[in-house]
Parts: sequence; C-alpha cells; structure tokens
Amino acid sequence: MTRRGTVSPIIRMSTNIATTPAYMVELGSSIGSIYILDLAEVRVKQESEWEPKLLGFLCKWCSYAGADLAGTSRKKYPANIRIIKVPCSGRVDPLFILKALRLGFDGVLVSGCHPGECHYQTGNYRARRRIAITKKFLEYMGIDPQRIQASWVSASEGGKFAEVVAEVTKELKEIGANQLFADEK
Repeated sequence: MTRRGTVSPIIRMSTNIATTPAYMVELGSSIGSIYILDLAEVRVKQESEWEPKLLGFLCKWCSYAGADLAGTSRKKYPANIRIIKVPCSGRVDPLFILKALRLGFDGVLVSGCHPGECHYQTGNYRARRRIAITKKFLEYMGIDPQRIQASWVSASEGGKFAEVVAEVTKELKEIGANQLFADEK
C-alpha cells in the first residue's frame, strides 16, 4: 500500500510467486518481499542513473537570494544541490569543505557576493584565497581540485545561479563519484 492507500504495481508484482525470486519466497511474508523488491529497484536506479551530490555554501546576502530568485522564477537547474546558508562566503572554513567530501558529497560550491561588493567588505576576497589554498591542499591529498568550485552571484542573478549549478554538476559528472572516503562508511 502506498501512503494514499492505493496498491502500487510493485506490490501486485511481488505477490505473484511465479515472478518473485526464490530468496523472497523463502521469507514467507509478502511484506518482507515487497520491502526487498523496493530496495532492489532503488539500487538498480542508483547504479544506472548516478547523479553527483553537490553541497553549496551560499552567502545569505547575495548568492542565497540569487538561488531563491532562481526558484521563484522557475529557472531549471539540477536538483542535486544541498544548500547551506552562511553569513558570508568568507566564513566557509576549509574544514567544512573537507567534511563535506568525507561525508560523501561529490563536490562543493562556495558562492558569495561579487568581489568588491561584500556586505562585510573583504569576506569574498578571504573566500577566494581560502578556496585557492584548499584546492592546492586537496591536490596534495590526491583529490581532484575541481571538486571545489567558487562563484560570485548577486541577489538579482537567479539565471546565473541556475547556470552555475548546471555547469558544476556537468563537471562533476565528468569527474565521477567521490570514492576517496567510501571505505570509511
């Protein structure tokens, strides 16, 4: 049963013994076989349609407002970005970026105000320096530095935000999945 009380095609299929694999029949419970069948279907979708996971640290004054504008303007961009609003892009610590990669994100986007237009005067200059140093450190560790991207998006540039996310997602697809910390899970 789905949440709305209708029978899903998966449930109807799994109750037919002829189409149910042997390991599901041994469970003796159609509920258990439904659950396993659902998990198997999810795994197949995940393997065939890999999409990169992107974490975005967005400045609350400009880039976050730009992302909000992209959403309210119904601009199309990949839905695989998870956004964290920060007071300023200069407040993004390199350890946050490393932690994101360690948690399984395939890439990190740090986005803030245009240089010279920071609400905290020099925060975006600090972010730019930190990202450059972090990229060199990642390269030293054997991680592709292209997994970290920086962009400068103002509050009125919703279209640009959508383009940046699409471009970063495309680059991450070319790089591939983040496998460096996969054995720690």
